[in-house]
Amino acid sequence: MPNPHDLFQLSDAIREAQATGRAVVALESTIVTHGMPYPQNLETARRVEAAVRAAGAEPATIAVLDGQLRIGLADEELAALAKAEGVMKLSRADLAFAMATGRTGSTTVAATMIAAEKAGIPVFATGGIGGVHRGGETSLDISADLEELSRTDVIVVSAGAKAILDIGRTLEFLETKGVPVVAYQSDEMPAFWSRRSGHPAPLRLDRPVEIARFQAIRAALGIEGGMLVANPLGEDEAIPAETVSRWIDAALAEAAENGVAGKAVTPYLLGRIVELSEGQSLTANIALILANARLAGEIAVALKAAR
Repeated sequence: MPNPHDLFQLSDAIREAQATGRAVVALESTIVTHGMPYPQNLETARRVEAAVRAAGAEPATIAVLDGQLRIGLADEELAALAKAEGVMKLSRADLAFAMATGRTGSTTVAATMIAAEKAGIPVFATGGIGGVHRGGETSLDISADLEELSRTDVIVVSAGAKAILDIGRTLEFLETKGVPVVAYQSDEMPAFWSRRSGHPAPLRLDRPVEIARFQAIRAALGIEGGMLVANPLGEDEAIPAETVSRWIDAALAEAAENGVAGKAVTPYLLGRIVELSEGQSLTANIALILANARLAGEIAVALKAAR
């Protein structure tokens, strides 16, 4: 049987950061391979890593390259991944499959959380999490991200659930699973591109050090599982919820007509909404992942200090 410590490879930068006690923030790679077109995907990935460094932490972009789980990518590896074709989109179900068969894959929220916990990285920045899809009460189309949040000890900093999802049912699912959901400096949950979802925030905290202390006490009590931090976009960057709703309704109707299903739904909808919004959603998407990376870096630094 493989030794768990042989299953992933730390980059030199991550190995040095951990050896010297610097904070590290995990980053997913699906945004590079499935979230944006080239070259914006590469430019954004580089800006996200720079935002983490500006906050005082070291970024660890996670991916599977030729079967090797990599924790932190060199810039030339990131550039190659941004242009790669046929890259798998990996979640809990197929992360090990890609490794066992020598494939290359980008990590979703769930897979990134698994890898981050194995590598001892307690904070992860992403754009938006998956959740309960619209109509999920009958289709049972529920992202593995939610179960992962209930079992894996990683703080996930996001702009909330993706706006194409059923945010109310997503919050209910997380409550059932005992996952703390913290809105940052807001009494209302954000809805990805929009600041407001119409759903009150279960919890609110206003400073990174408060989030770090909350997590430190959870750990001291032996409470397992992750924490979701929802970070709203700034007023000048967010898109009104009513406008986003029109784009989503149109994209969902087209997806149904074209028979798009399963893992293909989210990238299809996000891509179509970029077209319907004439690029507004992509601009907001870049802004929110940068904001989440900065906040995640600040939380990681505060968490290191708290320990």
